[in-house]
Amino acid sequence: MRARLPLTAGALVCALTLLTTGATGAPGTSTPSISASPSAATSKTGTSGGTPSRRPDLRAERGPQHTSDGQPGWRAPVVPRLLAGLPPSRTDPTRSVVAPGVTLTRWDEADARGPQRFSLLTVDPSVPGVSLDYAGARRVSGTATLPTLLSAAYSGPGTVAGVNGDFFDIGDTGAPLGTGRDVERGVLHGRASGWTSSFSIDKQGRPDIGEVPLRASVKQRPGMRITNLNSPFVEPGGIGIYTAAWGTTSGYRVTSGQRKQVRMVLVRGGKVVRTRARLTSGTKINGVLLVGRGPGAKALAQLRKGARLDVKWWLQGGPRMAISGNKVLVRDGVVEVVDDRVMHPRTAIGVDRDTGEVLVLVVDGRKTWSRGATMVELAATMIDLGADEALNLDGGGSTTMLTRGGDGRLGVVNTPSDGHLRQVANGIQVRYRP
Repeated sequence: MRARLPLTAGALVCALTLLTTGATGAPGTSTPSISASPSAATSKTGTSGGTPSRRPDLRAERGPQHTSDGQPGWRAPVVPRLLAGLPPSRTDPTRSVVAPGVTLTRWDEADARGPQRFSLLTVDPSVPGVSLDYAGARRVSGTATLPTLLSAAYSGPGTVAGVNGDFFDIGDTGAPLGTGRDVERGVLHGRASGWTSSFSIDKQGRPDIGEVPLRASVKQRPGMRITNLNSPFVEPGGIGIYTAAWGTTSGYRVTSGQRKQVRMVLVRGGKVVRTRARLTSGTKINGVLLVGRGPGAKALAQLRKGARLDVKWWLQGGPRMAISGNKVLVRDGVVEVVDDRVMHPRTAIGVDRDTGEVLVLVVDGRKTWSRGATMVELAATMIDLGADEALNLDGGGSTTMLTRGGDGRLGVVNTPSDGHLRQVANGIQVRYRP
């Protein structure tokens, strides 16, 4: 934990902060109430200003850099040199045991950039009965509030805490951008490259942070390049796999609007049952649907109805559970990110190699009483907390943490910046089953 300043120094920092923060034009003067009820959730767009227009191809294929909502972050104010090196003032942390091996710690800080509010889950997977898993909607292309995801029957019993997960296609399909594997349901979605930095649990129950790409093969056509599984879009030139877990066909939305040089092939029972140059929408997927773009479409065009086709997919390293973020914050105890100017609400997950504990942190933001954090600040905080590796998860209005209260119910412990709970694509679930 960070060192504290005396109260007088902390008060001085806060006073100067209000001046510098005001100069940057940071919005917001009030703290809205937060509803934990799923009925208060927004639509899958997750915005308060109405439904955004269809996202352009560039965003679909590169993804957001900070948050799924795409809102511009507050700019970190320029700090006078006299104050730049001072440690923050900090309130005494409040700690509560959520379950054996699961602890919630909350505290506030203030430095020359402004105030911040933190909530930390410390999870010890070595404690009998404690586990972490992927929490997602029944359909990969579906969204729900975090309480709904954590309380769903398919999330399994014993949920004591959770946090939001991967970035997602907030303006269109609602699907997560990266890797997802559920202990019970197996591999749900993934990409061969481009969005594979992930938190995972291996077969021995050990947590890890690193690259977890999708691997896939077609036995009869080893040259086929499979790039995606149940993703919001197929990589240009590649072939994407869509299964019943995706839901219904999404037409040209998964080709980023591309209508020429595309093809879909439906495989059922190990045989090609349909091949078309036109993509359908709203049809239930009964089998394995292959969608190609450019060279990928050309490769699929060589297949004929009735041909034998064995399609397999897995995640590299064979983890039991996995979920992606967008950037590794810390690797081997070293900060890996460089952005120290844009502040957002943030969610991060890290691993303490010395203790084996998993550290899940949320920082409230877009509030006068909590400014959020830059990527560099988030990484530095994770190191201070003991993380040797850490990963940035979705932030902005998606940043949400829940824990089980004394009444046995899950409650929100932070303040989501939208003022209500956003519908998200997935999350990380903490379970305790004695």
